[in-house]
Amino acid sequence: MTDAGGADAPPKIVPVEEDFGLYLHWPYCASKCPYCDFNSHVVEGPPEVLWRRALTAEITALAAALPGQKISSVFFGGGTPSLMAADTVGEVLAAVARHFSLTADCEITLEANPSSAEAAKLRDFRAAGVNRLSLGVQSLDADALTFLGRRHDVATARAAVATARGIFDNLSFDLIYARRGQSWAAWRAELDQALALAPDHIALYQLTIEPGTPFALRAGQGETLTLDERAAAAMFAATRDHLAAAGLPAYEVSNHARAGYGARHNLTYWRYQPYAGLGPGAHGRLPCADPVGGRGRLATQRKRRPETWMAAVDAAPQAAVDGHFLDRRTRLEEALMMGLRLVEGVDLAALEQLTGAPLDAWVAPARRADLIAEGLLSETAERLRAVGHGALMLDGLLAYLLADRTAP
Repeated sequence: MTDAGGADAPPKIVPVEEDFGLYLHWPYCASKCPYCDFNSHVVEGPPEVLWRRALTAEITALAAALPGQKISSVFFGGGTPSLMAADTVGEVLAAVARHFSLTADCEITLEANPSSAEAAKLRDFRAAGVNRLSLGVQSLDADALTFLGRRHDVATARAAVATARGIFDNLSFDLIYARRGQSWAAWRAELDQALALAPDHIALYQLTIEPGTPFALRAGQGETLTLDERAAAAMFAATRDHLAAAGLPAYEVSNHARAGYGARHNLTYWRYQPYAGLGPGAHGRLPCADPVGGRGRLATQRKRRPETWMAAVDAAPQAAVDGHFLDRRTRLEEALMMGLRLVEGVDLAALEQLTGAPLDAWVAPARRADLIAEGLLSETAERLRAVGHGALMLDGLLAYLLADRTAP
């Protein structure tokens, strides 16, 4: 690993005053959904004690590298974290509190499935310290739940949301749309059912076919599983309008929330603020020094397979802070890709602090003007935003913006 100047020494990891998130990965699921390419594993009797021990060791090592760092959000992701015991969640959060100070308004999220067994534990999760719940509802249509390989039915999902609503002041759930044969009328009816459940936040994901999944195999054999691109784009636009009118406007490409209920942890990613990812396969972006200029980032990734990760942590828990330095151009690319997902767009002053140079040094003004003229981008002195269809074509947008430019 080399630092920004090319010396054979790791860059110094430094605590920061800005928001800092902590992602904790639970890798186990009761079953694997056919669309899912996340790092999740179906095992009989997950090794909960071993997972907790290794995770606690990583938390300790991270704290040694970032003394005094405040944590503004904690996110238990998966996998299906609600499969673990509430006592495990409590012990992990106690370990975090021993080594870090949590902000007074620290958001602590746990992902959960709406099965009856998991819903029965929600009050215990709240008592353990979780203050935000994200439910994997995925659909409120019975046929769609079967198609998506979900283990719950509509009645169970609705009951779980109602139970969670009585326990958590901050509730989110996910839905998947742009499924094959889905009409706008049917999707709008599903959205109205979702709105009637009074969530604070809804994440709406267009169904995509990910490599290596059962859906990818079926698509490769000629089966149609999603809407075509034009129909999906029209549904995306209509969905935004419908939810905005209902009081849950989009604040990110796939996420809608009532005022004040945007996911603080995910905003840390999208605003390119630093975060640590612990647990098997987890990614992180740690704050570090950069003698060349800007606010450095160290990219980290844990071992993907749970058994390999646990063995590696047992051998060297300090691996929690190993990684590779991201140069200024890579930080620029990542910050633009993440920030343009947001309705608020990219904070140009923060981008200059991150990269050590103003936007004009990285992105030709003429290229920005081209995209503005096409209605895909907007720019003010403070912010750069993807607008219109630009929000649906971020890869192409970014490739065009960064073509033929070198670091200043």
